[in-house]
Amino acid sequence: MAINLKKILKQDLNVIKGLRMGVANAGIKDGASPDILVISIPEKSSVVGVFTQNQFCAAPVLIAKDNLEQKRDIRALIINSGCANAGMGQEGIDDATIVCKSLAKHLGVDQKQILPFSTGLIMSKLPVKKITDAIPNALNNLNENNWLEAAESIMTTDTAPKAYSKKINLKDRDVTITGISKGSGMIHPNMATMLSFIAVDIPISSILLKELIIEICEESFNCISVDGDTSTNDSFILMSIPSDKSFILRKNSDDYEKVKSAIFDAAIFLSQAIIRDGEGATKFITINVNGALNHKEAKKVGMAIANSPLVKTAFFASDANLGRVLSAIGNSQVKGLDLNKIDVYLNGILFAKAGAISSSFDEIKIGSEMKKDEIKLDISLGRGTHEATIWTTDLSYKYIEINSEYRT
Repeated sequence: MAINLKKILKQDLNVIKGLRMGVANAGIKDGASPDILVISIPEKSSVVGVFTQNQFCAAPVLIAKDNLEQKRDIRALIINSGCANAGMGQEGIDDATIVCKSLAKHLGVDQKQILPFSTGLIMSKLPVKKITDAIPNALNNLNENNWLEAAESIMTTDTAPKAYSKKINLKDRDVTITGISKGSGMIHPNMATMLSFIAVDIPISSILLKELIIEICEESFNCISVDGDTSTNDSFILMSIPSDKSFILRKNSDDYEKVKSAIFDAAIFLSQAIIRDGEGATKFITINVNGALNHKEAKKVGMAIANSPLVKTAFFASDANLGRVLSAIGNSQVKGLDLNKIDVYLNGILFAKAGAISSSFDEIKIGSEMKKDEIKLDISLGRGTHEATIWTTDLSYKYIEINSEYRT
């Protein structure tokens, strides 16, 4: 069960005019739930993406990256859940291409204007005929108000759909930002086994949109970890769907900062939602590292803690064996740390001072805090002014059960 993840209601999700979504059941997953999603994009929109850094990236990632690099006018996305189409070599690329061609034919566009995405079991053949047969059904229910259905259709081991919507006001117009994501396990930055699609209803140039997505991703989706495993299929797509083409968003303006902040809020919410729904998770853990020489250094320390199985199992057990946190800091490969300057707090309680156990350490009090389902670690490195925040989970018996029985 997701940790303090607010239930999403259909009426909470604002439409992006012109952006339509349709879902269908292709029979890829067991049951009658939708496993195909088509997102139809109006002409003259800007679409950019960032993708997994796993060198064994999936066939749809290769095709999507290539189509975006050719600067095509992207007209649709097609997403399937239940099969990752990864580790299938040329056959996987051929299969994803057939799906793109099929959707392109229905829409009357070029296949290079389609971006494919897949999530699910790796080294599993894409059921091409099931998908192409289901495409007409997805197109038949294309609707601007299908955000919740879209979020549900891309779920795999997720226990809850993940979506976010917000309206902001600029000087002379309202702006809507709405997005969805999926992800629960095999979560680690660069990016994670996650998909996310966020849209904004004002015109933003592709160049500016690309700058935005890279900057936003670095401090949102690239700051989460469930298990330290980077997937083959990670994709984060940002879309500008202009409702008024006369408006121009200029960089370094007040409007730009407001829009950037709103998209960042969406990405933060969706990335945290993935952690709150982490496989088998019982704790949502925030790790703030401050006093670093630079952001990269702070992030490195935070990730060393987030990815330590010993730290994560201690949190699952609510065991105040917090020397594991100090050990993880020492294993972060950040050079030249002055251990005598490192302080560590748990939910505001100091437990390590100057790199050693605090004289005020109270194991009963700390243990009580560790039983809470939301925990915050604050680590001060005492060597600079930069900081980074990472979000992670504990590691439970349930995580092992889910992943040991994933195919069975």
